[in-house]
Amino acid sequence: MENGASSYRRFLEGDENGIVEIVRDYKDGLMLYLNGYVRNIHTAEDLTEDTFIRLVAKRPRYSDRYAFKTWLYAIGRNLAIDYLRRQKRRSEQPLDGMEEILADEVSVEKQYLREERKILLFRLMDRLHEEYRQVLYLYYFENLRHEEIGRLLHKNRRQVENLLYRAKQALKRETEKEGFRHEDL
Repeated sequence: MENGASSYRRFLEGDENGIVEIVRDYKDGLMLYLNGYVRNIHTAEDLTEDTFIRLVAKRPRYSDRYAFKTWLYAIGRNLAIDYLRRQKRRSEQPLDGMEEILADEVSVEKQYLREERKILLFRLMDRLHEEYRQVLYLYYFENLRHEEIGRLLHKNRRQVENLLYRAKQALKRETEKEGFRHEDL
């Protein structure tokens, strides 16, 4: 049984340390994943908190059919999609404070992605189509398998493989535009 699943099971049985372990182990990766959807690190932080609050308040049932990380990220993804739907109905937000938001985003990236190459790769991925960013992030940074990515993105294995191939090709073009060889990353 995966560590997250074990921690969640313990939490459901009354051990409060279980949820503490889940938050500790998954918050940074989940926040960066959600940031890929909402494109605002502060909102991603809020959605990450909402994901964990949902675990505590609603105590959804976890099935061992999926990896715990996949299940948790799917909850966060659904919250992000709901958030974006609500935002779409509202008018555009003013650009006041965007420099601060971008500065905070870079700070979080540097903490989580310590190596210079990973930071560059993450920034190059930011230029890609949203679906490409998501599949590359889940594959390279979260080390999810094709099946797990498929569950998150609602695609079958073949669709994930094709999407990952196209995303890698798009990333290769971006690295070449910056003067890097794809193999150097």
